[in-house]
Amino acid sequence: MSGTTPSTADEIAALFRGAIRSGRLGDGERLPTVRQTAKDFDVAQATAAKAYKALEHEGLVVTRTAAGTRVAPGASRAPQAVIERARALAEAGEDAGVSLEDVVAILRAVWAADQPGPESH
Repeated sequence: MSGTTPSTADEIAALFRGAIRSGRLGDGERLPTVRQTAKDFDVAQATAAKAYKALEHEGLVVTRTAAGTRVAPGASRAPQAVIERARALAEAGEDAGVSLEDVVAILRAVWAADQPGPESH
């Protein structure tokens, strides 16, 4: 993880929220236990539990006894296959020295070229 380590419930929730919305954590994937999250970020278990409750309130995770806390169905923004290909594209762009802006522009151009034109409606 880059930057500073999250130390509040809001910061921890934001970290997991980003991982879920970006697809790094996919639908059905299990989050670490509250105890493990508290240990990982050196915070009280109550702080980690508050972060998980916030994510649950937002509908991003579901918690079940004995099953733990998992990413809610439909919470991740993209299927795993799309995330994997996006990662591969990002790595290829970086390896080739292409800027993020140029990679996004290329992707937009490819996307637009694959869309049916108005005459096909």
